[in-house]
Amino acid sequence: MSRNAIVGVVLLAIVAIVANASLFTVAQTEQALVVQFGEIVRPIEKPGLHAKLPLIQNVIPFDKRLLTVELPGEEVILGDQRRLIVDSVTVFRITDPLLFYQAVGPVPDAIRGRLNSIVTGSLRRVLGTNKLIDVLSADRERIMSTIRREVNTEMKNFGITIDDVRIRRADLPQENTQAVLSRMKSERQRVAAQARAEGAEASQRIRADAERERTVLVADARAKADELRGEGEAQATEIYAKAFGQDPGFFSFWRTLQGYRTVFDSGKARLVVTPDNDYLKMLQAPPEGLGK
Repeated sequence: MSRNAIVGVVLLAIVAIVANASLFTVAQTEQALVVQFGEIVRPIEKPGLHAKLPLIQNVIPFDKRLLTVELPGEEVILGDQRRLIVDSVTVFRITDPLLFYQAVGPVPDAIRGRLNSIVTGSLRRVLGTNKLIDVLSADRERIMSTIRREVNTEMKNFGITIDDVRIRRADLPQENTQAVLSRMKSERQRVAAQARAEGAEASQRIRADAERERTVLVADARAKADELRGEGEAQATEIYAKAFGQDPGFFSFWRTLQGYRTVFDSGKARLVVTPDNDYLKMLQAPPEGLGK
């Protein structure tokens, strides 16, 4: 190999090394800072191929996708003095890599401890002004919006934006769970006892109403029966009176015969009377003028 060829290969190698040290790429999901001796030269937000001074400048990449920080269970005291174990998750993104680098440094994970501390403080502060029923109801959205605004305000100087703060799980402490279950059981028993009492009261009321209606119906029926019986007896008396007026002798004879039939029909009647007793005179001689 000639001397010129060797020189060309060496120069080509040098150019390749310099190019490799001078060029870098920023991925679609990244943003970067070009740093020279610890000082920020420029931020890079657009993806693609970029250049830097070799050897004296470094590139620090930062993820611009959504990042999460999970907060382990923390016990908080609510506004109604209830204790609650709360697990939360915070979703954030790095929106200002320059401010982030100045506040935290080149390691993105360094923000997690600070963020945990701020989220914990905001959770305790906001939940401490709300009751348990608020946390367990649809009002939780308002509570979480308040926490998200507070955390965003405190983290604005760190170059990050809080997209969401959510309570993943909210549990009562173990020592309170049994007490709550006991209260729930007592409440259910109270409601059941009240329902049974109301049912018994309604049953008594229905029975009383039915008995009153029965009494009224029976009284009305008896009154109607007495009325009809009276009308019948009046009609019978009127008929008897008319019959008596047409032939008093025959009517007296017929009534006496009816009396005989009533007394002697069974065949077991016994009478002790004198022969001249008026009761038996028609058996001895019929009245004169009968049938005229």
